[in-house]
Amino acid sequence: MKIEKGLLYTQDHEWIKVEGDSALIGITDFAQSHLGDIVYVELPGEGEEFGKGEAFASVESVKTAADVNMPAGGTVEEVNEALSDDPALVNSDCYANWMIKIALSDAGDLDGLMSPEAYEEFASKEE
Repeated sequence: MKIEKGLLYTQDHEWIKVEGDSALIGITDFAQSHLGDIVYVELPGEGEEFGKGEAFASVESVKTAADVNMPAGGTVEEVNEALSDDPALVNSDCYANWMIKIALSDAGDLDGLMSPEAYEEFASKEE
């Protein structure tokens, strides 16, 4: 299981990379490996607003479908359009192939998210 440094993680297996007032969001290696081969990713539109914990996307694999939730609230600034054409990019490198970039609405939403070390311990118990 690959876990990137410099990111924060949720118990629902999403990651967030904060860059100033913006952040990139995606799913973890744990999530993509348990989903299997991803065949479809439904992403929101730019300008849409979501609160912490709200579903902003859905991912479909050959095995199942799953919602992807916001690790922190914000407004969608950018969507990774490459995933619409090739959803399997998430399987090849889930950290390089982020889903959305948001403008953070409240940095306090980051409180309570897990460090890479804490997430590794958490995810290892879910195996």
